[in-house]
Amino acid sequence: MQKQAIILAGPTAVGKTDAAIHLATHFSELHPPTGRQCPIPVLSADSRQCYRELHIGVAKPTVEQRNLVPHYFIDTHSITDDVNAAVFERYALDTLQDLYRTINRVIVVGGTGLYLRALMEGLDEMPVIPGEIRQEIGTQYRSKGLVSLQESIRREDPQYAQDADLYNPQRLIRALEVVRATGKSIRYFQQSRKPEREFTMIRIALDLPREELYQRINKRVDLMMEQGLLEEVKSLLPYKHLNALQTVGYRELFDYLEGNIELPEAISKIKQHTRNYAKRQLTWFRADPAWKWFHPEDLDGMIEAVRSHGE
Repeated sequence: MQKQAIILAGPTAVGKTDAAIHLATHFSELHPPTGRQCPIPVLSADSRQCYRELHIGVAKPTVEQRNLVPHYFIDTHSITDDVNAAVFERYALDTLQDLYRTINRVIVVGGTGLYLRALMEGLDEMPVIPGEIRQEIGTQYRSKGLVSLQESIRREDPQYAQDADLYNPQRLIRALEVVRATGKSIRYFQQSRKPEREFTMIRIALDLPREELYQRINKRVDLMMEQGLLEEVKSLLPYKHLNALQTVGYRELFDYLEGNIELPEAISKIKQHTRNYAKRQLTWFRADPAWKWFHPEDLDGMIEAVRSHGE
């Protein structure tokens, strides 16, 4: 059979990890080195689970899940490393090439749309940014903060601002660099030709009724706090300036630890910003009609979707 990548996507807290573990065990394959049937591996396409120092706040698969099913792009990098979609694309393609030497299927699971797009469609060529523009925007962020970047992007690149993650300063800075250097939206440069991939991609997306999804998000945040998220964030306070930590769940607790807000407000903001993020994720995935949508408990439907592409 042709090599397959089962792409399992969806918003945060929808249940992607559990579904991936089920599919990985269902589609077990013979593992030549051991001579046993083994679950097929999972390649994470999450932009934060790759960091060794982040645990509770990024909802990594449990130790038990990772012992049951081999996982890749988990704990592969440090928060001090420069990890982006290009790094992920190279890692993912190299990993898949290696895995496909002995097996036919791999599950790719995640909610970071840009990382999934990098794997499925390749990345776009971006313009060179003059140093003075980069310095100017960096100074703007350091002196005036995130709100200033948000105001600038809404004014200078409204096309990007429509569906951008307005709480991610790194992406806002990049978009501002492009528009100020070229006079064109960064979206203009995100239209390159799609490279050929040597494997079939089966796109499965998960969703829940909005209220149910939001309830799951709220409960997950409460559970993270019970599991010790605040202590995890305390240990990372010296690194709060790093891009890896410009992340929902960490930013809000940094604000609390620095005395800017009270803890109940910080927790409320984590829930709100996570719900906002889930909404943006759904908007991203729904813009592509190639996704087949399933309830996270419709495992039979997902299995049939994979089988329909042939054994």
